Parts: sequence; structure tokens; C-alpha cells
Amino acid sequence: MSLRVRLLLITAALLLAGLGLIGTVVSGRLAHYQADRLDTQLRSLTELIAGLPVSGPRPTPDPTLMDPALDLIGAPYLVYVDDNGTVSQGALSTRVNPAGLPSAEELRAVPTDGSGVFLPAADGSERWRAVAARNTGGGGTVIAASPMAEADATVAQLRRTSLAGGAVLLVVLTALGWFALGRGLRPLRRIEHTAAAIAAGDLSRRVPRLAPPSTEVGRLSGSLNTMLGQLERAFADRAASEARMRTFVSDVSHELRTPLFVIKGSTDLHRMGALAEPSDVDEAMRRIEREATRLTALTEDLLLLAQLDDAPEGQLDRAPMDLRTLATDARHDLHALDPSRPLTLTGPDGTGQPGPAPVDADEARLRQVVANLVGNAAAHTPPGTAVRIGVGTVDGRAVLEVADSGPGMTAEQAGRVFDRFYRTDRSRTRTGGANAGLGLAIARSLARAHGGDIELATAAGAGATFRLVLPLA
Repeated sequence: MSLRVRLLLITAALLLAGLGLIGTVVSGRLAHYQADRLDTQLRSLTELIAGLPVSGPRPTPDPTLMDPALDLIGAPYLVYVDDNGTVSQGALSTRVNPAGLPSAEELRAVPTDGSGVFLPAADGSERWRAVAARNTGGGGTVIAASPMAEADATVAQLRRTSLAGGAVLLVVLTALGWFALGRGLRPLRRIEHTAAAIAAGDLSRRVPRLAPPSTEVGRLSGSLNTMLGQLERAFADRAASEARMRTFVSDVSHELRTPLFVIKGSTDLHRMGALAEPSDVDEAMRRIEREATRLTALTEDLLLLAQLDDAPEGQLDRAPMDLRTLATDARHDLHALDPSRPLTLTGPDGTGQPGPAPVDADEARLRQVVANLVGNAAAHTPPGTAVRIGVGTVDGRAVLEVADSGPGMTAEQAGRVFDRFYRTDRSRTRTGGANAGLGLAIARSLARAHGGDIELATAAGAGATFRLVLPLA
């Protein structure tokens, strides 16, 4: 069954139980009230009659004269029971069937303490309420009894009315509950439709705001939208990761294929006897050595990246050091590469003198990072372009930056410059010592392994500033 049907059945069952309990309590209280009212009337009558003096036999009253009196006092049956238990005298309304009176055995069993008891009729047609009192003016017992037919009919009428009214109320409230539950569960159906659309592939769908955030439906909608946003981002990240992986595999295949083709081509030429002269053999061996060296370097870079991805801290041998040492060495290295370049060594952001930048780091790995930054500046700027190396402390972090006045990069290039195998020049040639596009990726991975990062500030035509940021020792 649906949630709507289950809730309706539970509500109807609770309503039915409540109506039944109320009807039972009300009818029970009414029956108790009717019995108490009769007991009061009968007790007053028996006490009054029991106090009259007895002098000889009591006369038999005229029934036609007694009927109005008996009806007035609400006791259609008065009877005297002597000490021997014999029913001696009595008064009975003419409207009462004598066959329906209680038997003498039942009358003798009525207690004389003034409490009311129920007595069955001799013919079993109805029941009576009787009260007895000892006759203080002489021996015997006075008993007043009244049939319960009228009281029982009142209680039965109340029960029938309650049953009919409860049935109508149950039907009406059940019908109203069906529509009310349908309206109340409408947000859940909208959530269901949204989930179905998402399952069909529309990851951009969201659950609309169906209720205030303080309600259960509102909190459920908010939680579902948060979860759906995370799922959409996860799928987008997975798709992007798959795209990057395909690009990575393609780039790796290309980078490996070029040196392998050179090596294989040289060996094929040697095997076919095309290298007749010793100088040809020497040139082929130099090409093989050059490509093998390049292949080895590429393999080592890929292995280092894999190790940094898997366990970055395990690749470091930390020791206290100062980034000023690396900055000074980087200046000398760049001067050796291109003596025509104007080089300056400053503090961070080009202000002041170089400052201390103590860190707890692996010096060899940081030298590799700085070498990549310096080599990048030398490779992607025209000869003679000014380069500034800054070092010091900024906002509680150690900073080493390499800034050039070259052509800079566009926003799209800056966003991908740290990707593996990415080169701003997408040509596949290797002129001028161009590498495989792993240098900046390795540099950032090493910086992050130290708990820092490499930041880039650039714009087209405005140069580029690479900033190595590390925690202070």
C-alpha cells in the first residue's frame, strides 16, 4: 500500500477507537446516572414507608387510585416481605404486566441496607431496580422496585445515535483525510518526480522549495538539493578526470613514441646496412643516446609525479634551511644561462631587500622547484628580458618568487599551465630544448608536498610572476 493509504488507515483506526471509547464511556456514565437516580427515588420511598407504624393487616389499596401515585414517585411496584420471607402485601401499577415481576426468591435476596440491585423478571422479559428497607414500625421489609425498560431504552438510543453519528463522522473525516493527505504528500510526489528526472540523466534538476526550512519537508528538500549538488559535481569531476586521463594517456603516448621511433629507426638503418661509414654509426649512436636520455628523464618525471600523488610526504627529507640560499643560487644559474638578462634580487613583491625565509624542507626538492621556475622564465621569454627574484616573509609565510617581463599568458593558459603535459605552445616539436610539459606540474606537486603551493599572477603582455609559498619553520 502507498504511504497515503497507510496513513489514512492508521488515522481511521485511531478515530474509530476514539469514537468507540467515547461512546462506551458516555453510555456507561448515562446508565450509571439512571441507576443512581432510581436508587435515590426508591430509597426515599422505602425509608418513608418503612417508618410508618403497623397496626394489624395492611389494607389492599385500590390500583386505580394508586397508579398516579406510583407513577409520580417512580416506583410502579411496592411490596411487603414479612420476617418469614413471605410476600404479604404489595402495590402494582396497572400498566405493569404481573408476569414480568421479579420472583419472590429474588425479592427476598434484596439487601436491606438501602443499596440498589438489579433483579431479573420472572419471565426474563426485562430487568428491575429494587431497594429494600427494614420496617421500623413493625417486622418485615419494605421493597420498592422500578423496571429499567425506560432507562435501558434511553441508553440503547444513545448507543445507536453514537454508532450512527460515529459512522457518518468516520466516513466524512476519512474522505477529508484522503484529500488532506494527498495535499500534504504533494511535496513528496514532486520530490519523487525530481528524483526520477535525475535518475533519467538530468543532473541539473533540483527539488523546488516546497515548504519553509523549519519543517521536515523543507529540511528534506534542502538536504536533497545539497546531495544533488554534490552528485552533480562528482559526476562533473569524474568526467573532467576521465578527459584529463585521456589527454594524459595521449600525451604520454606521443612523448614516448617520438624517442622510441628515433631509436627504432636508427637501429633499423644499422640492421639494413645503411650506416656504412663509422661517422654515420657514431651519429646514430648519439641520436639513440640523446633520445634514451630524454626517455629516461620523462620516465623519472612520471614516476616522481606518481609517487607524489601516492605518498607526497614520503618523498621528502626535511631539514631546516633558508630560501635566500636558493634565491641566490637561482640568480647565478639564470645569469649563466643568459648573461644578457637584467637580474635583480629583492624582497617579496619587488620591495626592499631580500629577507629571511626559514623553512623546514627538502633542499634538493626545492632546488628542483626553483630550477623549474627559473628554466620556465628563460624558456618562455625573449633573450635579454628582465627577471626579478624575490625572497622573504609575507603574512607569516615564506615566499620565493620569480617574476619576468615577458609576454605573459592569457587567463585560459594560466588556468592550465600546471596541468601535466600542457604547453602554451601546443606544437609537438622539440626545438630549443622544449620539454614535455611536466616541469610546472612537478614543481606544484613538490610545493604542496611541503604544505605550500605555487601561485601565478599573469596577464597577456604583462609578464608572469610565479610565487613559491611555504609554511615558516
